[in-house]
Amino acid sequence: MRRLLICLMLLLTACGAARRESLVDDDELVVAIRSDVPLISFKGQDGAYDGFNIDVAKDLLSRLGKRIRWLEIKAGDQLTVLTDGRADLVFAHMSVTPERKRVIDFAGPYHVDFQDIAVRPADKGAIRDVRDLKGRRICWVRGTNIAQRIVDERRVEAIVVPAPDYNVCLEMIEDGRIDAISTNSQILAGLLTRPGVDLHLVGATFNEQRTSIGVRKGDVDGCEELNRAITQMYQDGTAHMLLDKWFGRSGIDLSVIAVPQFEGCS
Repeated sequence: MRRLLICLMLLLTACGAARRESLVDDDELVVAIRSDVPLISFKGQDGAYDGFNIDVAKDLLSRLGKRIRWLEIKAGDQLTVLTDGRADLVFAHMSVTPERKRVIDFAGPYHVDFQDIAVRPADKGAIRDVRDLKGRRICWVRGTNIAQRIVDERRVEAIVVPAPDYNVCLEMIEDGRIDAISTNSQILAGLLTRPGVDLHLVGATFNEQRTSIGVRKGDVDGCEELNRAITQMYQDGTAHMLLDKWFGRSGIDLSVIAVPQFEGCS
């Protein structure tokens, strides 16, 4: 009997230790963001973070009663900050992919967008569709999957040129090292607001982009709480207000805004 009690106590202790901590258990959450994407997430003149992702994160976490501690990251860090425990959430305009779902979970999406292409004005007659990227040099920001979706999913034989961030992509298209930048249309809209940037937006909407929140693997409770908050954000009109605030003058079609279909928390 004594041995049985000891075994039961050890088993209960092990079960308690194995319980995954959820973001719902914490009053303050570390939220990973980028600071190099105009309109999406950037640093204002006062040094504070601003942009669509920042406003969405603030709104959703206020609904959960959480305080935020920002963590600035690069594009290639968006998975590792979750897997190594440095962040609780990632708001980096990250789309859902099967590869990413193997190592992290996703709440949302909180917005559904499409991929587009930006080219030099002199090339707008030659590059009007994703198929026109065949044999042309396109920018690939390390840590993103946009260029691979063109080559692998669309089977367009484009030449992928790596870059650490979109600032370098802009430099490369200006000096002729690349022919096009392709990414989420919201990100392109932000890049086109940069002073001195003279690019043409093709308007080739392809490859749905399900912009979602990165969550630590196995945090089902946290994922479900975020999905409820996203639903509320759309139902009370806040989502439409934020989209209009940041993209109302960008040319992006905002005529139909509905609650996105969630990935599901597993």
